[in-house]
Amino acid sequence: MGAGYVGLPLAVRLAEAGRSVVCLDPDAAKMERLNAGDSYIEDVTSADLARLVGEGRLAGTTDESDLRDADAILICVPTPLAAHREPDLGAVRAATAAVARNLRKGHVVVLESTTYPGTTREVLQPMLEEGGLTAGVDFHLAMSPERIDPGRTDFTVRTTPKVMGGITDACAEHAAAVYAGAVDNVVRVSSPEAAELAKLLENIFRTVNIALVNELAMLCDHMGLDVWEVIDAAATKPFGFMRFEPGPGLGGHCLPIDPFYLTWKAREHGVSTEFIELAGKVNEHMPHYCVDRVARLLNDQAKSVRDADVLVLGVAYKADVGDMRESPALPIIEQLTERGARVRYHDPHVPHLAEAGLDSHALTADAVAAADCVVIVTGHADVDYAMVVDRAAAVLDLRNATGRRGLGGPNVDRL
Repeated sequence: MGAGYVGLPLAVRLAEAGRSVVCLDPDAAKMERLNAGDSYIEDVTSADLARLVGEGRLAGTTDESDLRDADAILICVPTPLAAHREPDLGAVRAATAAVARNLRKGHVVVLESTTYPGTTREVLQPMLEEGGLTAGVDFHLAMSPERIDPGRTDFTVRTTPKVMGGITDACAEHAAAVYAGAVDNVVRVSSPEAAELAKLLENIFRTVNIALVNELAMLCDHMGLDVWEVIDAAATKPFGFMRFEPGPGLGGHCLPIDPFYLTWKAREHGVSTEFIELAGKVNEHMPHYCVDRVARLLNDQAKSVRDADVLVLGVAYKADVGDMRESPALPIIEQLTERGARVRYHDPHVPHLAEAGLDSHALTADAVAAADCVVIVTGHADVDYAMVVDRAAAVLDLRNATGRRGLGGPNVDRL
C-alpha cells in the first residue's frame, strides 16, 4: 500500500524474489504508468519494471478490494508533520481503515512507515480488530521500518538488514517469512515499539551529528577557519570519530521530520528531549544562515541582494536524485526572492520547480557569467564545476563540491 519512493522499490525487490505483487495506490496516473512499465522512481528502471509487469509478477491498482486476495499487506504510506509539528498519521489511518474493511483470517499486515513508538499497537491493532479478528490469533501484525535511501547503490532493499518486531512472536515469524529470500537479513526485535524506535534512533543520530557540524561550520566562519579542512583532519583518526558534513539544511522525508515524532511522543511521557530539539533548531536555521552568506558575498562585490542575479546549482535534497521532499533549496530560493533577488536554477534531475514557479536553465558559460553569485546548494556529480569556477563572478559552495575536486580561487567561498 503506497507505491512511492519506499513502496515501489520494495515491490520490485519482492517481485524479483518470486512473489506476486500488487501495488495499491490512490494515484491512478501512477498506477497507469506502473502497469505500462514506465517507472516514475529513479531507483527503479523502466526496463526492470516493464519486465516484471510483462511476466505478470507486478501490477498496480487503485481498488482496495484487491487486498482480500493478498497473503501479506505492507503499508508504505507517508508520515508527515501537521501544521504544528505534530505527527500526521492521516495516511496511515486511511490505509489501515482500508485493510480493516478487507481483513480476513490469515492475513499478515506489516507497517513500514516511519512513526513514533506505539503506533502499531495503539493505532493499527485496535482499528484492525474492530471487525472481530484478533492480532496474533486470526491475523498477524508487525512493524518493519523502511530503510530506503534514494539514489544509493551500495546498500539496497536486498542488502540492508530488515528490522522486524511483531505484536506476538508468531506475528514476527510470519512477517519475517514475507521478506525471506527478498532481503538478505531480517533482524528480529522484541516488539513493534523497539522496531519503531530503532528507526527513529537511526535518523536522529544523523540529525544530531549534522547539527553539530553545521554549528561548527558557523563557528569556523567566525574564526576564519576552513570547516572542511578541520573535518578532513579529524576523519584521519581510525577510531572514535565518524565523519559528518555540514550543509544548507536537512532534506528528504526522514531527517527533517522523524525527530519531531519522538519529541512529540516523549512529551506524552513527561520527558523533555532537549538535545534532539536543539539539533532541530540548528538545522532549521541553516537555510537562513546560507542566505545571509549570499548577502555577505554580494556585499563584498559592492552589490546588494535586491536586483542581484543569483544562480542556484542543484535544488534536490541530495546529490544525484530528483527528490525534492523537504529540500533546503526551497526556503533558500524563497528567502532570496523575498529579498529582491532574481533567482534562476539549474538541476539536471529536477526540470521543473513548481513550488517556486521556475524551470531549470541550461548550465552554459554565459549563464554562469551573467550571475552575480552562483550558489551550490546540491552537489550533483554531473555538473561542470571547473567551468563554474572559471566563469562565475562569485561562488558560494554549500556542499564542498568545488573543494573535493581541488577547485578554488578568490571568487570561491565555501560553507
